[in-house]
Amino acid sequence: MPRARISHQTAMEETTMTNPRPKTPTLDRVACPADLKALTDRELATLATELRAEVISAVSETGGHLGSSLGVVELTVAIHAVFNTPFDKLVWDVGHQCYPHKVLTERRDRIRTLRQKGGLSGFTKRSESIYDPFGAAHSSTSISAALGFATARDLGGPTGDAIAVIGDGSISAGMAYEAMNNAGSEKRRLFVILNDNEMSIAPPTGAMSTYLSDLASSGPLYALKELAEGVERSLPGPLREGAQRARNLVTGEHGSSATLFEELGFDYIGPIDGHDIPQLLQVLRAARAKASGPVLIHACTVKGKGYSPAELSDDCYHGVAKFDVATGKQQKSAPNAPAYTKVFGATLTAEAERDSRICAVTAAMPGGTGVNIMGKRFPGRVFDVGIAEQHAVTFAAGLAAGGMKPFCAIYSSFLQRGYDQVVHDVALQKLPVRFAIDRAGLVGADGPTHAGAYDIAYLSNLPNMTVMAAADEAELVHMVATAAAYDDGPIAFRYPRGEGVGIEMPERGSLLEIGKGRIIREGGSVAILSLGAHLSECLKAAEDLEARGIGVTIADARFAKPLDTDLIAQLTANHEALITVEQGAEGGFGAMVLHWLARTGRLDGTLKIRTMTLPDRFIDQASPADMYHDAGLTARHIAGQVLHLMGAETALLEATTA
Repeated sequence: MPRARISHQTAMEETTMTNPRPKTPTLDRVACPADLKALTDRELATLATELRAEVISAVSETGGHLGSSLGVVELTVAIHAVFNTPFDKLVWDVGHQCYPHKVLTERRDRIRTLRQKGGLSGFTKRSESIYDPFGAAHSSTSISAALGFATARDLGGPTGDAIAVIGDGSISAGMAYEAMNNAGSEKRRLFVILNDNEMSIAPPTGAMSTYLSDLASSGPLYALKELAEGVERSLPGPLREGAQRARNLVTGEHGSSATLFEELGFDYIGPIDGHDIPQLLQVLRAARAKASGPVLIHACTVKGKGYSPAELSDDCYHGVAKFDVATGKQQKSAPNAPAYTKVFGATLTAEAERDSRICAVTAAMPGGTGVNIMGKRFPGRVFDVGIAEQHAVTFAAGLAAGGMKPFCAIYSSFLQRGYDQVVHDVALQKLPVRFAIDRAGLVGADGPTHAGAYDIAYLSNLPNMTVMAAADEAELVHMVATAAAYDDGPIAFRYPRGEGVGIEMPERGSLLEIGKGRIIREGGSVAILSLGAHLSECLKAAEDLEARGIGVTIADARFAKPLDTDLIAQLTANHEALITVEQGAEGGFGAMVLHWLARTGRLDGTLKIRTMTLPDRFIDQASPADMYHDAGLTARHIAGQVLHLMGAETALLEATTA
């Protein structure tokens, strides 16, 4: 057996010894959703309990999005029990709450491979299962997709009902309302389930069941709303107020006769208890039997439900490492260097202390981007606009036009959602918005949906834009300071997920000269020009080559735009070959260098040039190291490229296959 497999198996055995597998006799009877039809309602409730235990056990071994998955266990069971998937199309918004769904849909035997190399995706994925009709990992797409399925059905397509499950955070994004507006006007039969975990209700046992007991067999669909309101009126004061707040939180109803969703053309049902299996079954069965147009079912849930460490945690165990089930303690290794995200947050806070015009904008990721650090110190200057990247960018543009210095902190893959605003509202008007782009490059377990592969290309092609990439955590400090001082237009700086390289940190950032890079080491006839955090791999390659008696020059470009053309001219004049290296897709930094070389005639001679980028394909989840190996961007690959340019084909083969 290969060594890697032995090591992995040993780790799994150790985890299993710490976290014994739960007993799941009812779940063991379920191989696919069709098997749920043979279970009684009481057995379905038992199944939900066992399914929750199975998800906790699996994620304790793999890590992942636990809290969101625990919050929809009962909802998942009820949907699959009532509807006929995969003929009926179940679309999960974002998809990080889909672990219970995966267990029930013929993937239980692989659930302990979640987010691992060669394993199950942490999100829904069409190529993985017929029960995943639409892939997702970014928010607020489910209603649009479900409406597409419903329309395809009405046009004769081989599909049944369409069900979208969307969270209260995701439904705040503009795309969700665009979809609901369209769905309401189309009046097609469609089910939208709002998973609201911001406000839960806990009516007396059986109260909703009593009201709904006769509904499945008689009564119009609109009576569901009347019955839900009847339940509210029957509750004790505090519970009644909680239920009303839950309704108003998302409907905007304050004494009017119609909810926001009804104004958009939906039949609105709720709020109902999303953890009460009898309630859920009765409501879903009645809605399925009686709906003729779009229906929105408002289910209140608790994120992390049923696992106290998650329920009591501030983030409800939204994303966890491997953990001990009994204690909830996560198995996190001690960092060797500060995380880039924390370096950014701390540096931004220090800059904000010196300049009262600095403010920060993020789209529902204050902790993920590090702006929560500044938020604790200057809460009045940090703005979380929710899952609304388009709004975040234009809001930041307005702040800049108003004389502020906004830092718009958004993950690379999420900034894609606000690209039109970057072009039209920021770059075109030359407004000094500072874009802090976290999660640049390949990100590991979240896979291709979250890979920061394209920002170099999609920002560098914009007039008026300045684009920087941090080679290490110290460079990030300098780039934050540089961005804070730059008022001549928009400026962006990118940095990866995870820890820095352990370099000595400056007490305060220095201002970088715009468009100027630096030489790191000199020697040899081949030059490597690196942009961003792959500089460390370039240096490893140089050490490997030096051990072979081959010297190379290493340069850090710092800027993708404007290019340091003086540096490039120097490298091409003094070397036989030039290799560019970046953690981005084709069409980015290397392409910018090639364009300049072509325009200036430097490609007309004997210069050898190669660009090393991410390949033109999506790379599935694995560790970042494995993903970069798959991409051909490790130190060995870089060294191999140098050897190839020098004609050392045998050495190249050894370098890239070792």
